[in-house]
Amino acid sequence: MKRTTLSLIAGTAALAAVTGFAALETPDASGTTTAEAAAQLPVERTSLLCPAPSLSDIAETSYTSFTPVTKGAASDGKAQLQAATEESADNTGDAKKGGGTKKKAAKPVLTPKEPGTPAAGDTSGADATALVGTAEGKFAPGWTVQETTAIAAGTGRGLQGVTCTAPDTEFWFPGVGTDADRTDYVHLTNPDDGAAVVDLDLYGKDGAIKSTVGEGITVPPHSSKPVLLSTLADERQADLTLHVTVRSGRVGAAVQALDAKNGGDWLAASADPAGTLVLPGIPKDATSVRLIAFTSADSDADLKIRLASPSGLITPAGSETLHVKSGMTAAVDLGEVTRGEAGSLVLSPTDRSVPVVAVLRVTRGKGDSQETAFIPATAPVDARATAVGNSAKGTTLSVTAPTAAAQVKVTASAGSEGGTAVTKTYPIKAGTTQDLDIPAPAGLKGTYALTVEPVSGGPVYASRTLTATQSGIPGFTVQTLPDDRGTVAVPEADQDLSVLQK
Repeated sequence: MKRTTLSLIAGTAALAAVTGFAALETPDASGTTTAEAAAQLPVERTSLLCPAPSLSDIAETSYTSFTPVTKGAASDGKAQLQAATEESADNTGDAKKGGGTKKKAAKPVLTPKEPGTPAAGDTSGADATALVGTAEGKFAPGWTVQETTAIAAGTGRGLQGVTCTAPDTEFWFPGVGTDADRTDYVHLTNPDDGAAVVDLDLYGKDGAIKSTVGEGITVPPHSSKPVLLSTLADERQADLTLHVTVRSGRVGAAVQALDAKNGGDWLAASADPAGTLVLPGIPKDATSVRLIAFTSADSDADLKIRLASPSGLITPAGSETLHVKSGMTAAVDLGEVTRGEAGSLVLSPTDRSVPVVAVLRVTRGKGDSQETAFIPATAPVDARATAVGNSAKGTTLSVTAPTAAAQVKVTASAGSEGGTAVTKTYPIKAGTTQDLDIPAPAGLKGTYALTVEPVSGGPVYASRTLTATQSGIPGFTVQTLPDDRGTVAVPEADQDLSVLQK
C-alpha cells in the first residue's frame, strides 16, 4: 500500500511498541563487534475489527477466535471481543475530554482461554454491532477471528463469512457493484479514541465516478459506519472498484455485497497492487467465475490468465488475457473454468509489469438456487496462516504453489468444546492447486482451526471454503489465508561510542 511519511513513521513506532525493545549491548574493547541479524520475535499486541454482521432479523451469526501456540510468546495475556461502542473495562475514559459519556463495558462476545484452543460465541438478529478485538501477550501472535452469518431468506440469503481485519489506512475493493440487484455497503470501523476521516472513490468501466458524497466521511471514535455504495454514484454499474483512503486516523474496512437473486457475501480487500497476483481456492463445483481487475497506474496493464489446476498451469480457452485500462475497471466471465477440479487463478504480465488489484466473483448452483462469494487476490503464506470456524463437514482447504514445488504442514487444532490436535504434511507440485484431505481432530467437539505452515520449496497461497445448504440453496463463503504476521523482525542494537568522537 502507498503510505505517507507520517504513516510510515507512526507504523514503525507502533511496531516497536508491541514487539519489545531491541537489546542494547556494550561492544568489546576491540571495537569489532558487529550487529547481529534481526531476530523474529512474537508480537505482543494485536487488534482486530469485525463489521456488524447483518440487517436481517433472521440472521444467525457465530464468532470463533484462535491463537496458534507460538514459541517465545509471553506466558500470560488476555484477548476479548467487545462491541465497538463499548469501552473496555480497564479504560474508564474521561467524559469531558472525550466529548461525551461512554457506555459501560458489556460482557465480551467471547473470551479465549488458552492458545491452541478455539473460543466461540454467537449472536442473532439485526441488532448485532461491529466488534473491536484486542489480544495481548500470549494471545497476540497470529490471533485470528472469524465472523460467519447464515441467513435463510431475503437479499443476501445464504452463508456470509469474513475474517476480522486489522485497522489500516488504505484498502482496494475490486468487485463491488451498484446495479439494480446489488446492495453493497462498505463498513468502516474506528477502534481509536479520535475520529477518523475517510475518502471513498469508485472506478467503473469508463474511469473515476465523479462524486463529492464520498469525500471526508467522519467515523466517530469507537464506532462503525456503513455507507451504501449506490449513494456515491448516479450511474448503476455491475463491476466497480472501491478505493478507501484514510486522511486521519485508521479504520477497518470490509464490503458486504448483497444480491437480491444470488445471495451474497463479504468482500475482503485485495492484496496490495502488484504485477503478478494469485487468487486461490475456486470451488471445484463453481458454475460461474467472473474476474474483475483494476489498475491505478499511469499505464494500461495486460494480464496473462492461467489456472493452477491439480495437474498444472493451463490457459482457459477464450480467456487467455485481460486488458486493464489505466484508472478503469475491467471484467471478464470465465464460466465453469475449474470443470469439476480444484483451481486457483494466476495473473501475470504479458510484457511490462503494471501493478493491479483483482477479485473473483464465484457462483455455485443454478437458476433460483444460486449463491455467490468472492476470492480477492492475496499474499502468500510466509511463516503461518490460520482459518477458524471449521466444522467436521463442509470445510475445504485449498493450497496452490504457482511457481515451484512446496511442502506445507497443516494442523487441525483441538475443538472449541473438546478434541485433540492433529498435524499432517502435504506435498504441493509446482503450478498446481490441491484441495487437501484435512486431518480431523481426534474426538472433535465444536469447531476447530486450521493452521498452514510452509515447510520447504516455493511460495504457497491458500484459502478455506465453508459450505452449508439451506432450503436447497448451496450456501458458501471463501476466506483467503495471508500470513498472520505473528512475529516481527527486531534488530539487535549495539552501542557505538565512536560516534561521539567524530
